[in-house]
Amino acid sequence: MKKLSRSFYTRPTRTVAKELLGKIFVRKNGNRFLTGRIVETEAYLHNDPACHAYRGITERNKVMFNTGGFLYVYFTYGMHFCANVVTYKEGIGEAVLIRAVEPVDGIDAMTKNRNFKDDRHLKGVGHLRALTNGPAKFAQAFNLTKEQSGIDLLGDEIFITEYKGAAPFTVVSTTRIGIKVGIEKKWRYYIKGNEWISKK
Repeated sequence: MKKLSRSFYTRPTRTVAKELLGKIFVRKNGNRFLTGRIVETEAYLHNDPACHAYRGITERNKVMFNTGGFLYVYFTYGMHFCANVVTYKEGIGEAVLIRAVEPVDGIDAMTKNRNFKDDRHLKGVGHLRALTNGPAKFAQAFNLTKEQSGIDLLGDEIFITEYKGAAPFTVVSTTRIGIKVGIEKKWRYYIKGNEWISKK
């Protein structure tokens, strides 16, 4: 698996957000791997009032001010974690939220991480869509918490790779979800027709 290079992440954030689509997010889980194809993202820029870095560096968001290519995980609503890819230049404070992935490998472990206990949930595509079709669901399925915040995506524990042999797809740009400011910006991107996105 060829990891994405540092130079991939240090480009403008909206470019990275679009080009992360179709890539494979990888989490090493003991001797196994959890993997999923990224199908939905949102860009957050330093001059965007919806961005965590908008008002400057804090203990919570300091990972965002690294150079591109680090994982930023935050806790929200008192109950969920969300995972982001830090982008652009050191000291700027920008990131891409991973909103949804299409699960590939390690689905049994993802199911356990999500506490899917009813056998009715284990059958068919409906189950798989519910597994990772949102930012909190994705983070829980891949067991991403604050402990993983700050991990270098060029390392061996968590990284993102190219997806060889993927079919061409169309990228849809639309407004972001779950924010109260910057709502007019069409900085949410997803793969058209993919069944694992959180919302059309």
